[in-house]
Amino acid sequence: MITVIGLSVHFGPKVAVDQVDLGVARGEWVGLIGPNGAGKTTLLRSLTHLEAHQGTVQIDGCATAGLSRRRKAQLVAYVPQQPDLPPDMSVIDYALLGRTPHIGYFGVETKDDIRHCTELLERLGLSAMAERHLGTLSGGELQRVVLTRALAQDAPVLLLDEPTSALDLGRRVDALELVDQVRRERGLTVLSAMHDLTLAAQFADRLVLLSDGKVAAAGPPAEVLEETRLTRHFGGRVQVLVTDDGELVVVPRRAGLTRRMPCQTS
Repeated sequence: MITVIGLSVHFGPKVAVDQVDLGVARGEWVGLIGPNGAGKTTLLRSLTHLEAHQGTVQIDGCATAGLSRRRKAQLVAYVPQQPDLPPDMSVIDYALLGRTPHIGYFGVETKDDIRHCTELLERLGLSAMAERHLGTLSGGELQRVVLTRALAQDAPVLLLDEPTSALDLGRRVDALELVDQVRRERGLTVLSAMHDLTLAAQFADRLVLLSDGKVAAAGPPAEVLEETRLTRHFGGRVQVLVTDDGELVVVPRRAGLTRRMPCQTS
């Protein structure tokens, strides 16, 4: 569904993304991981042509460079780290912006468009906030609204840049569970930059580790999340644990930590 060939991005003399080849199959969830400055956000922005780049990007076998902006929006929904959020716009009106690529130039939202967005707001726990202005919401609430707009777009490809960074732990899992549920319902293809390596391992089918703009490793989470590799690319010390259910958990370790003895009382 997504094919990236020789993608490079330069900011002056700095190479932000360096000859990246990447493929994501239809219905697959691939997680982009890597330290700060590795090129994750730049790569995602390049796929939506928000960043000038060299190389080829294809969606469903079609080169995106020749597509109209409207057609790109029908194919790809993008959730950036810092979206434009007009403070006086209502939640429901912002969610309805996701329907824009499917509405004629002189058309208006239909009852089906409104129903679709209302159902998504309900699934993300935002029904009671539908008429509230964006400027009155918390960071976590806004992040869920942005995700609602992206899902309302009904594009076959969803690009997520740190989609749960402002959410508390429970809401992070809920939001990603919804993305996964919609992915399975619609055959959605997901490519997401994720800071939380544990969540990346739990939700992504494959991981791509970026470092200095290059692909340093790619494969199933159990192969990519190797302690020595993570220490080399992220710095610090980490431990990768496996739960009783077989899920991977990445735990940071303090340097020089000695085991603390329990306090004794006489």
